Amino acid sequence: MTNHYYADWRDVPEKLWRWPNFSPEEIACRGDGTIRINEPALDKLQALRDHLGVPLIVHSAYRSPAYNRQVGGARYSMHLQGAAFDIAMANHDPESFEAAARETGFTGFGFYPRQNFMHIDIGRARQWGDPFRTRASRFAPEPPRLRETLTETRTMKGGGAAGVATIGAAGVEVVQQAVTDTQSALQPLIPYLDTMRWLFIAVALIGIGTTIYARWDDWRKGRR
Repeated sequence: MTNHYYADWRDVPEKLWRWPNFSPEEIACRGDGTIRINEPALDKLQALRDHLGVPLIVHSAYRSPAYNRQVGGARYSMHLQGAAFDIAMANHDPESFEAAARETGFTGFGFYPRQNFMHIDIGRARQWGDPFRTRASRFAPEPPRLRETLTETRTMKGGGAAGVATIGAAGVEVVQQAVTDTQSALQPLIPYLDTMRWLFIAVALIGIGTTIYARWDDWRKGRR
């Protein structure tokens, strides 16, 4: 048996599902969660994923009759058989994707450049829709990133401040102890040295806080 139907994608037995890069939820109907597992179609979809080596974002796979009517699908759409997939072109070059899909065994193609997805199915050989524009490169260029030398980053500045302040605090403590032990004549300076030690400790804590915030901010902005 090459087709299985379940009223809810959660009912699909784990041992039945053998397509590692996809989940039952991805293949199920977006309208009511029902799913028709078309094994030959899913085998080709997994083969295409393996061939390309990058994720396939599935906009639509199986559609129940009611949902197919709701979205204006063709009366005999291959989606009704679980044999069609609408794949986003956001991370694919359409020309290369189409060639790979044909090589993998897909025979039906629908082109939707405005919505930026391509329909592929295993029905009769045919195609429709407007062609995609040829792209200069496979993927959209990444936005420029601000480059900072290691010594100029906020992380290094914060870390440097923390290090200097820590050494300063330790040095003041040593001086304070030396004055206490050997320079009784300078006893009046001890309270001031104690104040300086706590000042250095405060600077160290600020530097550490700056370092932690800078690392979090760099991670948030994708500079990690």
